[in-house]
Amino acid sequence: MKLYKTQNGIILEKDDTFYRLHETDWDLAVNRDDLYEWLEIQTEQLIPIIFTDDLPMPEVLAPIGSQEVWASGVTYFRSRTARMEESEKAGGGSFYDRVYEAERPELFFKSTAWRVIGNHGTVRIRRDSSWDVPEPELTLFASSSGTLVGYTIGNDMSSRSIEGENPLYLPQAKSYTGSAALGPCLYVPEYPLTDDTVIDLSIIRDGEEVFNGEVTLAQMKRKPEELLKYLFLEMSFPQGAYLMTGTGIIPPSDFTLQKEDVVHISIEPIGTLTNVVG
Repeated sequence: MKLYKTQNGIILEKDDTFYRLHETDWDLAVNRDDLYEWLEIQTEQLIPIIFTDDLPMPEVLAPIGSQEVWASGVTYFRSRTARMEESEKAGGGSFYDRVYEAERPELFFKSTAWRVIGNHGTVRIRRDSSWDVPEPELTLFASSSGTLVGYTIGNDMSSRSIEGENPLYLPQAKSYTGSAALGPCLYVPEYPLTDDTVIDLSIIRDGEEVFNGEVTLAQMKRKPEELLKYLFLEMSFPQGAYLMTGTGIIPPSDFTLQKEDVVHISIEPIGTLTNVVG
C-alpha cells in the first residue's frame, strides 16, 4: 500500500484503488507499529474515490510530517571506495575503510522536515561547491518505537568537493537548503523489501541521459534493522524518523551535477522520485 501526503489530505492507494483517510494529521496516521494492519482496516471501511481529469488527484507533497531525516554512510562497498578516493588528499581516506569494517555504522543528521523537498521539487547544489552528486537511497520510516513500518525514496544531495577537503566538513557537504528530497509516497508493505530490490538512478541533461546506474539491496553490507538499532540506541523520536540507508551508485569523478539537470530515482514497488537541480 502507498500513502500520499497531499494538499487535500492523505490518500491511500491499494491495488490501484484510492481512498481518502479521515485522519488528516500525517504524524498521527503513520506513527503506528501496526501501520499495515491499520491501513488494511481503512480500505475495508472507506469508500473508494476515483480521480478524473475534472477531479484530479491533489498535488502530492513530501511524505513527511514533523519527523527528522537522518542518513547512513559507507553502507555499500562502492561508497566506501569513492569516499576514500575523494578524501585521500586530505588524509582522511582510511576513515571510511574503518567505518565500512566497523561494528558501529556512520549515522548523521540530514534534514528537518520543513527543509525536505518532495517529488518534482527543486533540489540544490551549493554555491561554494565544485563537485556535486545525487545519492539515490532507499529510505526507511520507523515508528517512535524504532519499528520499521514503511519505505520511501531519498535523494541525499552531496558536495563531494567539500567533504573531500576534510571529513569533518561532512555536515556542510550533506546538510543545506535543498539537500534532501523524499517521495513520492510512503510505501507500507506487509513484508520487508527483498534483497533483489533494485535502486536505479538516471540523470537527464538537455533532454539526454548523461548518467545511469543501478544497484540491488543485496549489495548493502548493513541491513535496515541494524541501522535503525543504532539510530534509536540513545535517541528518541516521538513521531518516528526517516533514515536514508546510503548509496551504492556513485557517478565517476569527472561528473558533477549542473543546474536544470533532472534526477530520476526509481525503486520498485515504491515508484520514482524526480527532482530538478536548481
